[in-house]
Amino acid sequence: MKKSLLVFLCTLLSFSLFSEDKLQIKFALKYGMIKTKASVLDKFKLVKELGYDGIEVNGPSNNREAFKAASEASGLPIHGVVCSTHWKLQLSDPDESIRAKGLEGFKQAIRDAKFYGASSVLLVPAKVRKGVTFEECWERSIIEIKKALPLAKELGINILLENVWNDFLTTPEDTLKYINELNSDLVGSYFDIGNTVRYNPPASWPPVLGNKIMKLDVKPYVKQPKGQNLYKGFQAKIGQDDNDWPAVCKALKAINYSGWATAEVGGGDKERLAEILANMQKVFSH
Repeated sequence: MKKSLLVFLCTLLSFSLFSEDKLQIKFALKYGMIKTKASVLDKFKLVKELGYDGIEVNGPSNNREAFKAASEASGLPIHGVVCSTHWKLQLSDPDESIRAKGLEGFKQAIRDAKFYGASSVLLVPAKVRKGVTFEECWERSIIEIKKALPLAKELGINILLENVWNDFLTTPEDTLKYINELNSDLVGSYFDIGNTVRYNPPASWPPVLGNKIMKLDVKPYVKQPKGQNLYKGFQAKIGQDDNDWPAVCKALKAINYSGWATAEVGGGDKERLAEILANMQKVFSH
């Protein structure tokens, strides 16, 4: 065998092994992170130009038509919709009328996702707070989400539950139990890697949830000393945090995760958005 051919085959084999070992990630950001003064279309074009694979928008939104037109004109897909009503109109609220309004907002987000050609709606299902227990959150939100499942099934939209600082579903075990109780292949986890550092190691989630993890939110978090403002931990840059990215990537590879990873950090201008993309690409290269 000629030496040149041998070198070529070795290079091809090395590339193949490297490709198989690398997480297959599509990178995105939240629309609200774009802080430039520009039209919706120009913002989409900027994100596309920077090299992002997609974008996520809030819904319901007054920009519904503009988002769709910008996505089509720029070629930048809207891969998901974040329910814009889940904090103000909580599905766990003691007031039945508030829950009903929250359900309508959630269902409109599902319709918007279909309108854009997106695959999912990100939902914070409930919040434990004064006057609302963990158990009440569980019972009320399960009831409301089940009311929206027929629409999600009709339109083929996934309902993905984000782990946040709501003192509800802060462990992978509780999250899996909750998802299983909804008993639908459409329901999964929108795993926020940084949000869970406060409660437990991010790498502990994929072994429990497996393929129920359908999308990733990306944010950094640095643990804060006792008595300090916990929210300061989010001021770090992606990769300069306590997320333990090598362990996270290893855990995601073990469940064969591939798909979207969306930044949810403080945004900015073109330079800042480029930096965020570079940081995400670096941490997912482990």
